[in-house]
Amino acid sequence: MTGEAMNVETIRERVNDDWNRIVAMLSDKIALASVSAQGITGEHMKRSAQFVADQMKLVGIDDAHVVQSENPDGTPGAWEVVGSKVVDPQAPTVLLYAHHDVQPVPDRAAWRTDPFTATTVGDRLYGRGAADDGGGIAIHSGALHALGGDLPCNIKLFFEGEEEMGSPSFIPFLKAHRDEFESDVIIVADSGNWSASIPSLTTSLRGNTDVDVTVKVLEHPVHSGQFGGPILDAVTLSAMLISSMYDSNGDLAVPGLESQEPVGGLQRDLDEATFRADSSTVPGYRLAGTGSLAQRVWTKPSVSVIGFDAHPVDGSFNVIANTARFRLSLRTAPAQDPAEAQKALADFLVSHAPFGAQVSVANGENGMGWAMDPDCKAVGVAEQAMSDAFGVTPVNKGEGGSIPFIPELQRLFPQAQVIVTGPEDPQANAHSPNESISLSGLRNNIVTEALFLSRYAQ
Repeated sequence: MTGEAMNVETIRERVNDDWNRIVAMLSDKIALASVSAQGITGEHMKRSAQFVADQMKLVGIDDAHVVQSENPDGTPGAWEVVGSKVVDPQAPTVLLYAHHDVQPVPDRAAWRTDPFTATTVGDRLYGRGAADDGGGIAIHSGALHALGGDLPCNIKLFFEGEEEMGSPSFIPFLKAHRDEFESDVIIVADSGNWSASIPSLTTSLRGNTDVDVTVKVLEHPVHSGQFGGPILDAVTLSAMLISSMYDSNGDLAVPGLESQEPVGGLQRDLDEATFRADSSTVPGYRLAGTGSLAQRVWTKPSVSVIGFDAHPVDGSFNVIANTARFRLSLRTAPAQDPAEAQKALADFLVSHAPFGAQVSVANGENGMGWAMDPDCKAVGVAEQAMSDAFGVTPVNKGEGGSIPFIPELQRLFPQAQVIVTGPEDPQANAHSPNESISLSGLRNNIVTEALFLSRYAQ
C-alpha cells in the first residue's frame, strides 16, 4: 500500500464525533441478554448475531451476515457473524475477532444495577457483556467507522457466538470456512489492559486441563466410633492427596509440570496490594508460591479444586465416608502441551495415594496455551499505536486464563501474526457481578485499533 497513515488527532476527532453511536450500540447489545449458557442455538443468540451483523454493515462491512455453525457430531451449533471488505487485493488482510455471547447472571441481587440495562456511573458503563465482549465489538465497530473510506487494508470478521461455552463448534466452523479466516494479522479483542489508562498487549495465555479424582478407602460407609482411628475417611485422604501437590512455599511440586518466564520479559510486576484488593483476600492471608507475582499468575502452573463431592454438614451423621470425588482445574505454562501436563498430574495423584487408598483419575478436556511473538511487525505497530492513543508507554502483560481457540488459530494459520487486545481492565469484573467497562479506556482502545489498521498497511 502507498499513501500516508492517518494521524492520531484526526482519528480521535472522528471517534469523538461517533461516540454517541458507539455507546448506544453497546447499550443495545447489553439489552439483548445474549447468554449462550441458555442455549447457543436459541433465538436470543440468533437475534444477537443479527444485531452485530447489522451494526457491522453500518461501518462498511456490507456483506456481514449470520451463519450457523455445526458441532463435531453434526448437530446445529452457534450463530456466528462473518464478513469481509476488500479495498486492495495487494494490501494486507486483518481478521477482527470478538464474541457476541455473554456470561449468565446467576444472582441478580449481587448487582448494583440491572445487569441487562446499560447504566453509566462516572467513567464506567455497567452491564453484563459491557466489557466481555461487547467492548471488543465496540472497538472494531468504532475503528472501522473512524477510518471509513480511508481504510487501507482488507478486513475479515469473525464474531463468535459460543466463546463463553468453550467454543465446541469453533474448529469445525473454521475448517469449513478456511477462506474466511486467511489473513496476515488476527486481532483478538477479548482481553484487556494493565489499567483503564495504561494499555497492554496480552503476551501469553496459560493452557488448561482438568481431571476428576476419586478416592476410595472402603467398600461402604462404616460407623466412625467403631472403626475411626485406624481408618481415615475418604475426605481426609483427599485433603492429604491435594496438599501433597505443594511444597512448603505453596509452589506446585508435581514432576512434569513446567514453568516459564514472562513472554517478552517482565516490564512491570503486578502490584500486590491491588492484586489482594481485586481478589478480595482475607486479612493475614499469605500469597502462595515464589517468583514474581506476575510469573505466578501468567506463566507458572496452578491447580484449583473447583468441585468436591462430600456429604453436606446439614444432615451429617457419624460414619466414615468410603469415597470422595473432586475436580482439579490445572492451568499450564503457555508453552506446555496440556495433555502432557494432564498425564503428569494424573500419574502423581495415583502414585501418591495416601495410606494405600485407591485413587482413580478421569481425564477432562485440554486447551493449549499461547505465547505472542514479541518481535513480529504487528506487535511493534500495535505498541506504537497504543502509546500514541493513550499517551503513555504500554505495559504488556500475560493472562492467567485460557482462550484455547487462539493457539488453534495460530496452528492452522501459522503465517498469521496474532495480537491479543481488549477492553477489560482490573475493575471490569468480567464473569462476575457488576461487570463494567471504562468509557475513557474504550475510547482510547478504538483510537488504538484505528491507528493500527491505518499504519500496518503502509
